[in-house]
Amino acid sequence: MMRLGFGLQMQQTQRLIMTPELRQAITVLQLPVTELTDFIEQELLENPCLESEPKEDVEEEQSRHETGRLLDYLRGDYSGSSTSGESEDEPEMGFEAFTPTLPTLQEHLTAQLLLSGLDASGRRIGEFLIGSMDDHGYIGITLAEVADRFGVTEEAVTLVLNTIQGFDPPGVGARSLRECLLLQWATLDDGNPLVPALIDRLDDLGEGRITRLAEELGVTPMEIQGAADMIRTLDPKPGRRFGRANETRYVVPDATVERVGGEYVVLVNESPVPKLLVSSQYRHMLANPLESDARKYVEQKIHSALWLIKAIEQRRLTLHKVTESIVQFQRPFFDQGIRHLRPLTLREVAEVVGVHESTVSRATAGKYVATPRGTFEFKFFFSSGVEGSRGEGVAAESVKRMIAELISKEDQSEPLSDQTLTDMLNKQGVNISRRTVAKYREEMGVASSGKRKRYK
Repeated sequence: MMRLGFGLQMQQTQRLIMTPELRQAITVLQLPVTELTDFIEQELLENPCLESEPKEDVEEEQSRHETGRLLDYLRGDYSGSSTSGESEDEPEMGFEAFTPTLPTLQEHLTAQLLLSGLDASGRRIGEFLIGSMDDHGYIGITLAEVADRFGVTEEAVTLVLNTIQGFDPPGVGARSLRECLLLQWATLDDGNPLVPALIDRLDDLGEGRITRLAEELGVTPMEIQGAADMIRTLDPKPGRRFGRANETRYVVPDATVERVGGEYVVLVNESPVPKLLVSSQYRHMLANPLESDARKYVEQKIHSALWLIKAIEQRRLTLHKVTESIVQFQRPFFDQGIRHLRPLTLREVAEVVGVHESTVSRATAGKYVATPRGTFEFKFFFSSGVEGSRGEGVAAESVKRMIAELISKEDQSEPLSDQTLTDMLNKQGVNISRRTVAKYREEMGVASSGKRKRYK
């Protein structure tokens, strides 16, 4: 017989409690340097006990020393160093001053609209049409809708659209891919009648059905190929070379790897990040009698400021260690180039750094590193791969480079099939399957051998 009732029972369990400080440390770790700067600026507005270090401050060393002493209260709460690294003051002019500002597509077209000779009504319609374009330059509204909005005929709207379609860049203002390509072709003074015929058969052209198209149009494969070459010079997205409103147009690396002699030195980019310290005014307030609520408020804000300073320093240390570990693992790449990039996992780096792999993931996600071989996203170095003939790993990016080199040297009248590429790579000591070769080729945007064939 089952007995029902109430009772008290003690039970011991383990669970992770995410404190506000830990959440903040995780947030700081995963922010790229530009977003970290914005985050700090917001914290400076919200916490009166937090200050950014002045450029000229005769009490600079004293403030840093006192902040360091206050950090000792948090010793043991969070792993890592409690002092911030020193660097020379940066000039007042920011990075943005050296960044070229690209006009948006709408700005570029509006400037031409003002010189078009259209009357006031036409300009209003033109501004509306330009405003309805997407980033690639296509009109996203029907002429009937525009005519209804302005109380005019579709013919009036068409006249304005025809004017816009004559603007730079060629192909802008189209309502379909076909119209976009035909608008561009019309500016090239190319009278090849096969071009518009092939534009109407882009699916077949894209699939490389050259022989079938030649039979349908009663011409030779070489003529089809010549017209196809012309079409490939056209831009299906004419607006993409322009800027976009409120977009970030540059990459700021979070770390830099520099070669000094025969070694590589890792530098974490701290120049955009203001140096932080605890306000001396509020520190002095704690030395004097305060009401209970006021003291509690000041103590809480100072504690929060110290945690932020510590989290920023921990971010710097973690990013530095992770980057150093990547350089160590990928030393052949830094010395000899992309063909020597090796497969690497987050776990391998985490074991060397002494953190969980999720910490490595947060420290590198969305961040870039500048190296003597170019600027790369951190994830570039964490690549899967295949096995070499001696059992060593060969990174996917390295294999892709090898495939690209083989294809670049092929006889275009007899392009290399995926199986032929596989056999050639196997002879070079790369153990890879045909399916993997096809996968890598497709990821590089390289067409199959049938679509790469050129007719003589």
